[in-house]
Amino acid sequence: MEAIDARARELGIDLDSVDVDSITLPPGEDFDILSDDEDLLQNEDIPELEMGFSNIIVVDNLPVVPPEKYEKLENVVRKIYSQIGVIKEGGLWMPTHPETKKTYGYCFIEYNTPQEAELAREKTNGYKLDKSHIFAVNMFDDFEKYMKVPDEWAPAEIKPYTPGENLLKWLTDDKARDQFVIRAGTFTEVYWNDARRAMPELVYQKQYWTDSYIQWSPLGTHLATVHRQGAQVWGGDDKFVRLMRFAHPQVKLIDFSPGEKYLITYSSQEPSNPRDTHRVVLNIFDVRTGKVMRDFKGSADDFTTGGNMGVSGVSWPIFRWGGGRDDKYFARLGKNVISVYETDTFSLIDKKSLKVENVVDFSWSPSDPIISLFVPELGGGNQPARVSLVQIPGKEEIRQKNLFSVSDCKMYWQNNGEYLAVQVDRYTKTKKSIYTGFELFRIKERDIPIEVFELENKNDKIIAFAWEPKGHRFAVIHGDGPKPDISFYTMKAVNNNVSRVSKLTTLKGKQANALFWSPAGRFIVLAGLKGFNGQLEFFNVDDLETMATGEHFMATDIMWDPTGRFLATAVTSVHEMENGFQIWSFNGKLIYKISKDHFYQFQWRPRPPSLLTPEKEEDISKNLKRYSKKYEQEDLDVSNQVGEQERKRRTQLQEEWQGWVAKWKQLHEEERSYRMELRGGEESDKEEEAEYKEIEAEELVDVTEEIVAFDLDQE
Repeated sequence: MEAIDARARELGIDLDSVDVDSITLPPGEDFDILSDDEDLLQNEDIPELEMGFSNIIVVDNLPVVPPEKYEKLENVVRKIYSQIGVIKEGGLWMPTHPETKKTYGYCFIEYNTPQEAELAREKTNGYKLDKSHIFAVNMFDDFEKYMKVPDEWAPAEIKPYTPGENLLKWLTDDKARDQFVIRAGTFTEVYWNDARRAMPELVYQKQYWTDSYIQWSPLGTHLATVHRQGAQVWGGDDKFVRLMRFAHPQVKLIDFSPGEKYLITYSSQEPSNPRDTHRVVLNIFDVRTGKVMRDFKGSADDFTTGGNMGVSGVSWPIFRWGGGRDDKYFARLGKNVISVYETDTFSLIDKKSLKVENVVDFSWSPSDPIISLFVPELGGGNQPARVSLVQIPGKEEIRQKNLFSVSDCKMYWQNNGEYLAVQVDRYTKTKKSIYTGFELFRIKERDIPIEVFELENKNDKIIAFAWEPKGHRFAVIHGDGPKPDISFYTMKAVNNNVSRVSKLTTLKGKQANALFWSPAGRFIVLAGLKGFNGQLEFFNVDDLETMATGEHFMATDIMWDPTGRFLATAVTSVHEMENGFQIWSFNGKLIYKISKDHFYQFQWRPRPPSLLTPEKEEDISKNLKRYSKKYEQEDLDVSNQVGEQERKRRTQLQEEWQGWVAKWKQLHEEERSYRMELRGGEESDKEEEAEYKEIEAEELVDVTEEIVAFDLDQE
């Protein structure tokens, strides 16, 4: 760093004025700065990847032709393979016999990129030129790789067992605290949320830990980082150690399966031909072993159907996991199909996709292998839209609802899989306006009954909808004005109401456009983001009362901790000002706030499901007062400890001040003789030895009187 400072001074550069985070290196240039993976390559003996001929394919089983037919065969081969990618100049070579001049029946084709070569192998291996010539296509690199396989088998070396890292140690914190990770500037930091001390406690910090972003696994076991060379997962007892690396060059997105068994990585590359779309590569890794279980490759057009838009126009996540946390099934949306795979073989169930004409969206039940799918109207309304529930793996339709005059449809699953809400936007009879209603499916009840639900004013615009986690209530923000209303409903009958869906209350004129239920239910935060500048209202749905209101100006993100005890609000680098985060209690008390420049991410560490039975949790809830005495005493002890620490801090500051004053008094005394010498031997330090003289001075004041005469007769 000293050398950098010296060089900057030579060049006249003020390093303090340089925004390091805004600097990007040229593609392929790292200026000798080692990343995590490059540092690993210096210290570990890992297999060397052969990349020299990865853009060359070998096409076998071509016709053997004499010299007069050579050019014709070459043109046929070139026409086939130039449709897939750009063949380099002189990149098609078909060797011939030196004496007969006939071809050998194979050729070599060199593309501009390895991706084009790989695509050519996939598309043309098994291509039937005629009855006698079926292409066999291989990568040129494969020949050398297989030639290195030894002729004699040797047993693998058995290494002694070494115990692994305790990946659940963080769950045993004696203070029952939760962790969170933040990314700000070039640093990634993991903290304990120590609400008793009203401050975070640093667990681990690392600079340049990731090249783009970080992500916890769904159960909190791993922390994933993303690099140019691929992804990595970290975890352990007291510090984060590297558990596994997943090689995938230029990876852009990652996604864990719900049970953390698998990791999906995604990358895309610019095509060499401007008329083509991006080349997409997806790998599914086993998280524990790092083995690639299945890969998917193709153009971006093959992966753009449905989902939220990610990079290069591709929807993300491309694959959606279903069937609970056993990671047994995953699926993706295609044209007129839903392709459902099973992880036992990583192949399509029954070796074929589920055909659904014009399907535009689907989602999994969070708890069961059930897919809900939506098909819009067809034939100008002659064929109605429909929502269907399909059981996997049998692909049996267990429930269906036809819908008419549909403009749009959204599906919301309750996190226990007990209810499904289908928000349906419909055209009025004149088709000049749209109104909204809901179809509510009771999944766990016999025959899956469906209830039609509409707001009191069905023309109200629906701004947000959210189910209560682990509960039977839902909230809706609706209205067309600048301050919409918020209504709460329950799926259970209230006061012998005929309708099983009952309204609880409506809050009028709220500055809110987003709903955030506590993971434990009961409490909800009504948030006003974007145009409402971070307005917060903490609401108790059991008592139907507001507990507190607050504001985090310019807030961009709101996140409950996994226990529902604390709420984090953050302002990320989307805004240039006010970057940082704040921690609130569940009832709206601001506990502490932290400012961080260039603040990019905040994520609570998820927790796995509780090991307690529902009966045990209910027993604890009933006897909470008995348990609370213990924790109240602990809170008092912590408060006293914090008070004692504050007293010690102030005493230390006072002692430091007194020491500083004493030091300067001593220096002042040591220089006394020197001061007297400067004053000709006179002592001037003591105030009583100073001489005072009083001087009287007379001052002449020039006064000019102005006499004004008045004419008394003119009064």
